[in-house]
Amino acid sequence: MIHSKAIFTLSLLFIFYSGYTQNSYTNKDSLNTQQKKESIWQLIKYDGLSIYGGIKHVYSQPLKWKKNDWAIFAGSLVGQSILLTLDEPANSYFTKQKESIPDIIKDAGFHFGKPLINYGLTGSVYTLGLLTKNEKIRKTGVLLIASATAGGLIQTTSKTLFGRARPNVGEGNFSFRFYNHEPGYHSFMSGHAILAMTTAHAFAKQFDNIFTKSGIYALGLITPVSRLWEGAHWLTDITAGIAISIIVVDSASNYLKKEKRYLITDKKNKIRWNFRLGANQLGIVGSF
Repeated sequence: MIHSKAIFTLSLLFIFYSGYTQNSYTNKDSLNTQQKKESIWQLIKYDGLSIYGGIKHVYSQPLKWKKNDWAIFAGSLVGQSILLTLDEPANSYFTKQKESIPDIIKDAGFHFGKPLINYGLTGSVYTLGLLTKNEKIRKTGVLLIASATAGGLIQTTSKTLFGRARPNVGEGNFSFRFYNHEPGYHSFMSGHAILAMTTAHAFAKQFDNIFTKSGIYALGLITPVSRLWEGAHWLTDITAGIAISIIVVDSASNYLKKEKRYLITDKKNKIRWNFRLGANQLGIVGSF
């Protein structure tokens, strides 16, 4: 039997440790003084509005797309159409690899994409930033929550709207039963892929180091690939989910930056990350 730590191995992905250090801000002295006077409730209300604004920005952006934006969108549709030809062979290949995949990787991939685990993790990041009044971590938590909520609503709607048959139903990758509520016809898009890659992309955006970014993305990809091993999704379900994740996170992040919701400028206070690999543990540990 797998130890409980192995079952929730990727919950270690973004564990914070070490002590709290002061953030640096634009107009540092006055803003630090103001922050000390703000109550937890005031911060929650401010962050709640930031989350709402981020979600609203995600959904309203297509209305403001210009010619180049629509060209990129059209190109992505063409790319997805080409990938449709690879759905069947990819499913055959990945399902054959299932038995050779370590159980710790299988469990990590499955659980990290579950809403309960994912929202628990992102909520913990925000709570940590809130209780310590660390604006850097609060901003990261706000971005995570806004992105996961916006992406989650998109994938929930698309599953029912398209009614695509999962690979294990046995009807092929062109089987669609629109407006279907049966789990077997909720293949497009992959909710696991969206939640996992939304979290990974939101964290990766906080760092400039290419190795740190690569490590975070590599761990985030375990979940999408695990859905291919399980025969739960087609390749195009996964790629569409990843694309949506990137768009959603970038849009929410652009809103926070454009509206200057969080005024963090000191790069010396960036979270420092290290890989940790041990008995029943796989993840990245960050100190700040």
